[in-house]
Amino acid sequence: MSPAEPFPLYHPADARRAFSSDDVTRRFAKVAQLEPGSQVLVLGCGPDASAALVLAREMGCTVMAGDTDESHVAAARERVRNQGLGDRIEVRGVALDSLGLPDGAFDAILIPGRVLYTLKGTMSVLRPLLAKRGRLGMTFPARVGRVVPKAAAELWERRLGAPLLLPRELLMSLEMGGFEPESAETLHDTELDDYYREVEASLRPTSGPQASSLREELALHRESNGKASVSYAFLVGRRKEPGEKPPASRDRG
Repeated sequence: MSPAEPFPLYHPADARRAFSSDDVTRRFAKVAQLEPGSQVLVLGCGPDASAALVLAREMGCTVMAGDTDESHVAAARERVRNQGLGDRIEVRGVALDSLGLPDGAFDAILIPGRVLYTLKGTMSVLRPLLAKRGRLGMTFPARVGRVVPKAAAELWERRLGAPLLLPRELLMSLEMGGFEPESAETLHDTELDDYYREVEASLRPTSGPQASSLREELALHRESNGKASVSYAFLVGRRKEPGEKPPASRDRG
């Protein structure tokens, strides 16, 4: 199997992200049982820091918003200042291979619409940063069709360094990575079309190998004629401790 392409997977800076709406952030906050004073890490916050703003303004959370792009960090800091939320949100630049954050510091970690690590890498890097029973919300590509065309399967295996998984298989991977899987949602076809339309418009002036892979992804989506076999999933899992019994609801029937 070929090695994965460099992570994070390339995404144009000014294109809307999957699962980046305020409603998704609110749903995540509800599942994560966030409340005033909860400590949250928003990783890959982007220049608008919208998820961090919702969590701080509406839920009263204390948020650390991190991004690898210094221009995003500067723009996010300015927006936080303009919103008067500098006392609740810290914006900082981060290096994905060395986050330098304390273990057990966060009640929740949210990655809004970016694929920053491999699937196993996401869990292994971020699980230690969560407090007990802390939640992880992450975005990852998912197989949604009964049959994935060969070209699409090969593209995604090359990008991820592993075969595509169904949403339920992604949840099983979360469980094997030390999480209690709680929910998975995927972009339906209309949402995916809208997402790719905006990505394509932002991608036009861009070149380079990572942009080429994204253009190939866009071309394969167009060939699907409105019925996608590959989409993006938003997964939520709760940090689980060794030996912890599954919830009672999973023991029934």
